Amino acid sequence: MSEQRITLDFASKDAQRLDLFLVDRLPDYSRSRLQSLIKAGHVVVDGAVTQKTGYKLDRDAQIEVVIPPVQVTDLVPENIPLDIIFENSDVLVVNKAAGMVVHPSPGHETGTLVHAALAHAPDLLGVGGVLRPGVVHRLDRDTSGVIILAKSDKAHQFLQDQFRERTTNKRYLTLVDGAPPTPEGRVEAAIGRERNSRKKMAVVPLNKGRDAISEYQTLQSFEQHTLLEVHPHTGRTHQIRVHMAFLNCPVVGDNLYGRRKTTLRIKRQFLHAARLEIQLPGEADTRAFEATLPSDLQHALDVLQRQSPN
Repeated sequence: MSEQRITLDFASKDAQRLDLFLVDRLPDYSRSRLQSLIKAGHVVVDGAVTQKTGYKLDRDAQIEVVIPPVQVTDLVPENIPLDIIFENSDVLVVNKAAGMVVHPSPGHETGTLVHAALAHAPDLLGVGGVLRPGVVHRLDRDTSGVIILAKSDKAHQFLQDQFRERTTNKRYLTLVDGAPPTPEGRVEAAIGRERNSRKKMAVVPLNKGRDAISEYQTLQSFEQHTLLEVHPHTGRTHQIRVHMAFLNCPVVGDNLYGRRKTTLRIKRQFLHAARLEIQLPGEADTRAFEATLPSDLQHALDVLQRQSPN
């Protein structure tokens, strides 16, 4: 496929950012995709290339956007079974299994959710980017539960905007060691990269990280553990795991932020994305998608409940 050239005219009394103007005029492309085109030098304003996404259009101008041909990718679809919760022409909602990485990364070049999704829905290729087609948000490798993928650039932008504007509602179930300081509460603690560990995040001063907000409530208390429902308002890397450790009640089985010796016979962190409420493209009402607790976590919880004097 050859490159595509699109010519647009800006004529407005009100100044506007270049990227926002393009989002408004080219709704089939996500904002992140258009910003990438600008940064790569594929947008020309009055004959001059501009690579600033925030370039201010404040007078009549002609803008040319060059859409390069789809890049060849090494991603090869893999016929991996998926637990599909819902699917239409815009989205694919999956109950991700623990142990599955969402998209390819160093050390995880195959067997990811993206590879499996491409085999099921080949049109995902190139949506939202070459390396992470369809990916709107992520779950940690050992976190199971609800995740949504976009099947077009327009749907990708629509869904990503909701995560960015914090209008989605995410509910996680987690079993923690000990108990939080109050039965329910709100954690507002910025998260950033830990200085001495490339893979680990930590609570840091706001000027050294990004704001992060989690609300929690107790569902059931045990002698040494607590079952919580956690509602993250932001989506920082490892957010729930970091915030629970910050409260001195780390997620059971978390070998990065938790206790050195596991307190239950469990092979991964007890963290499950149980519910996602989000608006789908072309629909006025919010939809709710749910995934029941998987058997390994349910078994660990059953053991605790049988041992509980309550």
